Amino acid sequence: MSTTEINTEATQPAETDARSEVLATKDPGQRLGAMRHYLPDSAMQVGPVTHLAEERERLAGLRWESFTVKQLGSTIGAELHGLDLRNRLDDDVIEEIRQALFNYKVIFFRDQPLDPDQHVAFAGRFGELEIHPFIPSNTGRPELVRFEKSAETGGYENLWHHDVTWRETPSMGAILHSIEVPPVGGDTLFCDMYAAYEGLDDEVKHRLEGLTAMHDFVRAFGAQVPQERKDEMRALYPMAEHPVVVTHAGTGRKYLYVNRVFTSHIVGLDAEESAELLDLLCFQAETVEYQVRFSWSNDSIAFWDNRGAQHYASSDYWPQRRVMERASIVGDRPVA
Repeated sequence: MSTTEINTEATQPAETDARSEVLATKDPGQRLGAMRHYLPDSAMQVGPVTHLAEERERLAGLRWESFTVKQLGSTIGAELHGLDLRNRLDDDVIEEIRQALFNYKVIFFRDQPLDPDQHVAFAGRFGELEIHPFIPSNTGRPELVRFEKSAETGGYENLWHHDVTWRETPSMGAILHSIEVPPVGGDTLFCDMYAAYEGLDDEVKHRLEGLTAMHDFVRAFGAQVPQERKDEMRALYPMAEHPVVVTHAGTGRKYLYVNRVFTSHIVGLDAEESAELLDLLCFQAETVEYQVRFSWSNDSIAFWDNRGAQHYASSDYWPQRRVMERASIVGDRPVA
């Protein structure tokens, strides 16, 4: 190439590369506004979850006499500090804890080395305790269930669910105590089912009015029942019919009450329509903005409202050991 040719090329204007051109003058969020939007040809939504704001600010303004609180999730989850659950607490303190549970949906305590008797005694302050027919106690106390996971016994609680919705009167709440946790993993996630309901479109909410769903223990525990006792167990625990949307007895608020573990179908819909609607409703628990994630340490406690919250035990620690003990509190029959 000659010197002349080089000089000629240097004086030519450079071609515009469209990949380097900035077309927008504003953040895309300014154009979309403070609304959720469906992605094209998808049921997935993006955008700010604005209906959480009022509840988040309400929780931030709460004050308590018997303990201090660290709010964890936007509308769900708080650590309570300043209590020793090994001691018998005054009735007014128990009532404050109950109100904190109703407000935060799940409450957490750290450094609580309870023995089984102390665990059962604390849980019993909130009501009669359940005995689970399909999970062995293994603790010497029938009200206290031990979950011992290892290389031989995997964790299968990694689905979003309320506990024992197959009962006519499912649990009001449950108190889980960590005995031994893996060095990494084994968190438990909780979802605000009030927020899940409130985030639905008005059209879907209207569609849910008056609907009920059937809940069945066989879906999760049927394999544990000997063939010769199946009829007996079915007579003891018939399929339970509960409203799809339930009103909380302690707060007066509505929440979603279906889950993939125990809910078999929605009454009055054909199989395809029932499955489609259940998929839509169960999917709401997977919305990250409705969730809080709790990382365990030994002698931590989670006390969740089994009505306003669903939970999911992350099974990411195999083959490490994870040992937990749970006492569950009998609840009332769900009503719309």
